[in-house]
Amino acid sequence: MNATELLANTLSPDASTRQDATEKLENASRGNYPEYMLMLSSVLRDESSPLHVRNAAGLALKNALSARDAARQTEYSNRWLSLNPDVQNKIKQESLMTLSSDSAKAGTFAAQVVAAIAAVELPQGQWNELIEVLLGFVNNQPNANLKIATLQAIGFICESIKPDILALRSNEILTAVIHGARKEETSSDVQLAAIHALFNSLEFIRDNFDREGERNYIMQVVCEATQNQSLSVQVGAFECLVRIMDLYYDKMALYMEQALFGLTVVGMKHPDERVALQAVEFWSTVCEEEVERALEAQEAQDYGEIPEQESRHFAKIALPEIVPVLLALLTKQEEDADDDEWNVSMAAGTCLTLLAGAVADAIVPAVIPFIEAHIKSEDWHHREAAVMTFGSILEGPDPSVLTPLAEQALPLLINMMADTNPHVKDTTAWTLGRICDVLITVIKPDVHLHPLISALVAGLQDNPRIAVNCCWALMNLSDQLGLYFEHDESETGSGPLSPYYDGVVQALLRVTESNESNYRTAAYEAITSFLTHATRDVIPVVQHTIVTILERMERLLSVQNQIVGVDDRNNWNELQSNFCSVVVCVIRKLGNGIQPLADRIMTAVLQLIQSAGKTSTVLEDAFLVVGSLASALETQFSPYISAFLPFLYPALKAHEDTQLCTVAVGIIGDISRALGEHSAQYAEPFMTVLLENLQSEVLNRNVKIVILSCFGDIALAIGPQFEPYLDTTMVVLRQAGAVQPNPLDYDLVDYVSQLREGILEAYTGIVTGLKSTPKVELLVSHASSILELIQRSLSDDDRTESLVKLCYGLLGDLADSFPNGQIKQYLLQPWIAMELKTRQRISPETKKTLRWAREMVKQATQ
Repeated sequence: MNATELLANTLSPDASTRQDATEKLENASRGNYPEYMLMLSSVLRDESSPLHVRNAAGLALKNALSARDAARQTEYSNRWLSLNPDVQNKIKQESLMTLSSDSAKAGTFAAQVVAAIAAVELPQGQWNELIEVLLGFVNNQPNANLKIATLQAIGFICESIKPDILALRSNEILTAVIHGARKEETSSDVQLAAIHALFNSLEFIRDNFDREGERNYIMQVVCEATQNQSLSVQVGAFECLVRIMDLYYDKMALYMEQALFGLTVVGMKHPDERVALQAVEFWSTVCEEEVERALEAQEAQDYGEIPEQESRHFAKIALPEIVPVLLALLTKQEEDADDDEWNVSMAAGTCLTLLAGAVADAIVPAVIPFIEAHIKSEDWHHREAAVMTFGSILEGPDPSVLTPLAEQALPLLINMMADTNPHVKDTTAWTLGRICDVLITVIKPDVHLHPLISALVAGLQDNPRIAVNCCWALMNLSDQLGLYFEHDESETGSGPLSPYYDGVVQALLRVTESNESNYRTAAYEAITSFLTHATRDVIPVVQHTIVTILERMERLLSVQNQIVGVDDRNNWNELQSNFCSVVVCVIRKLGNGIQPLADRIMTAVLQLIQSAGKTSTVLEDAFLVVGSLASALETQFSPYISAFLPFLYPALKAHEDTQLCTVAVGIIGDISRALGEHSAQYAEPFMTVLLENLQSEVLNRNVKIVILSCFGDIALAIGPQFEPYLDTTMVVLRQAGAVQPNPLDYDLVDYVSQLREGILEAYTGIVTGLKSTPKVELLVSHASSILELIQRSLSDDDRTESLVKLCYGLLGDLADSFPNGQIKQYLLQPWIAMELKTRQRISPETKKTLRWAREMVKQATQ
């Protein structure tokens, strides 16, 4: 079978034909990679091949060069780089030639292939002539298809490659892209491709944006493109404006004043929703940026500093113009709108929420007339829009401004839960949930609770969307009232929700009997909240609920062999995860009081682990139950360990499953802390498997941080009995602590910070475990390396508050371990004295730890 037939068969409607062709292509890829790539390239280039076959070849070629998974991408890159240069050049030349194909689709696939090769080669300093070749195609060729495909290729390259690699060519790239996007360009398809390429290049043309003349020209071209006859070009231009505002907010004042205010307000009114959505998104981006800057300014003020970035208050200036448009858009709801379909009404609601955060109190007088005029409207569109408006502004303005309004609106909103229109009821339930979440003081227990809870419980029987929002409102009510009346409960053993507990939980349990997974899960989350905040007088409700959940869990386990089909299995998995969440919550609530049910819980969980197969999410949830039970029972957990360990070790060795392995490592810490010194009998196998995991090349590096921290849990639990593992552990920690961040690699900076926190936690556990025991002398030889890491961490400009606190705590623990001066020479180093006199910006909690460390060091050096 030739290549054309094989590729055509991968698109066959017949599943067996399709699978056979796919397998043959995969075998060809593995068996003779150079020949496979040349074959695909040849088919993509061949103008006489059927278009769908050429497209299949282009897709296969791109997929052989790029992957989302980092490890697989590395494999693909190395495979390409190891190819014979002649083979590489032939594929590259054919891909470049295909950019001028008569078929625009084939040209697009060629552009993707060119970009995929560039993403591999340019960072290696190879194919350096590519950008010049592409620019020549754009600037010197009359062929519109070639221009379009080339601009697409440039856009894909800009999207997939780090900005610094292309920085030296940014001027030329920008010139070519802007040339294609100008209003003088006669082809709207070329303009569209250029606008998309500009969008992808915006991040690495930062230097150009710094130069006023170039910035003015870029902004002129983009603003003119928002008025293009082609709707697609208009949408792309507004997308560029959104991205520009996100990247270059500080440089936008002049353009906002001269053009962007007007363009975007008119854009929001555009009859085509695609344009209107992007114009609304522009203002959402403005508001997000200004909310963030307001938070930074407040933080700087708290510490007596000048904020690094100032807000230009664009949102507040434009408030009178944009609010009426947003309110009008809120009334554009569709009767049968799909939940997952993003429309202009939803976008306006989101923007209004962000606007309230950006302008704070100023939003209230701007929207109140609309709410008052429409909340009782005959037209459900206006009624729902009024309720949505009120719900959207509840976070941002000062609570003292909103409270009187919310108190006045609350009875009306509760009554609107009986509205004849489901959209109004849905939004009302959401708004009540918002009030419960952010303005809980408005709800007076003796006045509002009964009608509110009655309305929300009644809403549980309504359609799924309304039921989900009622569950969410009940959850927020429980969370916030639980926190607000926490002090009262500790004194009286009761709370304002106590009279409603049994009725609400029973109503939620009835909802969970439905097969509607979305609101079933929401109901379980609400149940979890109620059980978490249960006061002493309603503990019987908690106990009754856990029994009900265990019965459901056992019943579901008994029928698991009858499950057929993916949907049934997914349903089974989701239910078991929900059950586990409730069980964990009850265990944490009852603490050691869970003991009478411990056998039953462990029996069910072990059966669940056996039944879950390779479904890691269910295994994770089951393991979390075990960890919670260990923490609650402490030494009484011992009888269950031997039955559980055979399931724990395979999870610890599931290196490709990051989340499951992380949870499994956490269980070791839970068991060690629970059993204390009695966990010494398990320390050797625990340490062995953890050290093996550190050697794995497959295991995610973030799991290795958790492992280092776990060493501290084990050491703290078994104290002096950690001696056999001390030297090996200290070598591992010292090597890990030597990793240095690269300031240009933000991911590595974050990773090193987290890595150091994990190491410091491990050191803290080891030092604390050996402190006040004869074995503390073992630490003397390691004191220098521990202090080196503390110094390195504290001198890092990017250190986090939590890292600083860990450093001070460990320094104090180390000094406290040797009050007789055994490590005095280390503690007298000048940097320690300087650090302990710090005047840097730290929280009160960290300051408290600093004072304690200062006192310990003082005692240890006298």
